[in-house]
Amino acid sequence: MSSMSSMNEPASPPRSRYRIDEKARFQPRDLLRHWEALLAILLVLVCAVNGLLLSHFFDPYNLADSTFNFSEKAMIALPMALLIICREIDISVSAIIALASVAMGLANQAGVPPLGLLLVAIATGTACGLLNGALVTRLGLPSIVVTIGSMSLFRGLASVVLGDQAFTQYPEVLGDWGQGYFFDVLPRPFVVWLLAAVVFAVLLHVTRWGRRLYAIGNNPVAARFSGVAVGRYRLALFVLTGAMAGLAAFFLTGRIGSTRPNIAMGWELEIITVVILGGVSIAGGTGSIGGVMLSVLVMGMLTYGLALANIPGIIMTIVVGALLLATIAIPRLLRGRQGAGR
Repeated sequence: MSSMSSMNEPASPPRSRYRIDEKARFQPRDLLRHWEALLAILLVLVCAVNGLLLSHFFDPYNLADSTFNFSEKAMIALPMALLIICREIDISVSAIIALASVAMGLANQAGVPPLGLLLVAIATGTACGLLNGALVTRLGLPSIVVTIGSMSLFRGLASVVLGDQAFTQYPEVLGDWGQGYFFDVLPRPFVVWLLAAVVFAVLLHVTRWGRRLYAIGNNPVAARFSGVAVGRYRLALFVLTGAMAGLAAFFLTGRIGSTRPNIAMGWELEIITVVILGGVSIAGGTGSIGGVMLSVLVMGMLTYGLALANIPGIIMTIVVGALLLATIAIPRLLRGRQGAGR
């Protein structure tokens, strides 16, 4: 009977060789695995230390004024992030600012109204970006080589036009945009940067256009075989970067009230440092606008604190260089250790 009953029992289902673990419960330390979370913690630490050491650090007027020192650079960091995600780079952005500012000065002398000066600046930057993009995408030249050459070209043209002179006597409206406020509280360049950041974040993280940028950065050859017009996307990014540099030239010229040959000198290093510190991989394919925004704020608050402490500007140059080296080297060192551990 026992043998008969065992025959009537249903057969147990075969056991799988694989076991699927339940999803691990969220732990606060998991946040430390995200670069944006680390940047947020770093921003809090920078503000806390500066607040403890400097009595006027959290003064609302001082904080508002501090944004003028990085808003123009932050505008260019947005398209620069997209370029680096696609494995490209533009070293000529500061020289584009100089040339766009010179074009504004010439237009101002010709009697062009303030709105026209804005259009002249953006058009000049767009033309410069188009030249860079065409040389890279049509001739297949490395972007770093092309933009180093165009940096000398654009800066040289600006210096030849200006000589030892400077363009001044810009309209008062230009100064209002360069160093003015919305509602007497919010600095205008800072607000423009925030609005631009929202647009760039939507383009990169929500649209199909942004997904294709990541695909290009991860594997340009595979993206091309998948039907993505890699050359057109890269050309568009160079043009966009030039246009944003022209916009930054408009605000910078209004803020300082003049055009000089050394305007925005050395900005390209700071902009690239901000982008890489924001988590955008120099090898392409990874990065976020949120990380770049946090990086901008970290660098901005650090610079603001150093200025309040009357620390020479050369120290900030050293800090920027050290951060650039660290943000490139540390991730590779960590990956090397992980590989060795396996």
